[in-house]
Amino acid sequence: MLLKTGDWVKGTLRDGELIIGYIDSLDVYEVVKVTVVTSDNHEIIGKTVPILSGSVKKLPKSKVNNKAQIQFLIDLALATGDEEWFIDLSSKLNTMNELVSQL
Repeated sequence: MLLKTGDWVKGTLRDGELIIGYIDSLDVYEVVKVTVVTSDNHEIIGKTVPILSGSVKKLPKSKVNNKAQIQFLIDLALATGDEEWFIDLSSKLNTMNELVSQL
C-alpha cells in the first residue's frame, strides 16, 4: 500500500484511539503525520498526530452522487483548509446546479 500526502486514512493510535484524517506528511522512518478530522478522542480533533504507517489504512475514494454530499464535502474542505479540493467540489456543485436549471 503506497501512502502519499493528502491520502485519507483511518487508524488506531497507541492508546487505542480511533482516528480518521488525512496525511499531512511522511518520513523515512515509516511514520506518517495525520491531521485528525474525527476521533473517539475529541481532544485530538484538528491536531496532527504521528502514527506508524502500518497502523493506518488508506480509505477508498468516495463517489459523490448528490448535491447534499457535495455540500458536506465543501464544508469539510473549508474546515481543513484544502483550497484545491474546495475549488474542485464547488465546480462540481455549479455543474449540477446548471444541469438542474436547464431542465
